[in-house]
Amino acid sequence: MVNPLSAATAYANTAARATGPKALGPTEGASFGEVLEQAAHSAIGTMQKSETMSAQAAIGKADLNDVVQAVTNAEVTLQTVTAVRDKVLNAYQEILRMPM
Repeated sequence: MVNPLSAATAYANTAARATGPKALGPTEGASFGEVLEQAAHSAIGTMQKSETMSAQAAIGKADLNDVVQAVTNAEVTLQTVTAVRDKVLNAYQEILRMPM
């Protein structure tokens, strides 16, 4: 759950960096590609954990609550990945439609 105070602080920090004297220069921190790569690895890890928990449940070595939680996390992750994919494809299609 997002804390409103943390969100407001992050927004203020981002706004300060964007309007500061270094706004057009190189930024600090991870690049967009690196952030995207980390998110992909995290999604893959969540899906693998769900698969492992499901396999353990099939042989009776996992608690049902843990299995349900892992599968739910995997479902939410898959929905998020699908939504991001759809947004990227829509943005690409909009770029293709732009007149030159």
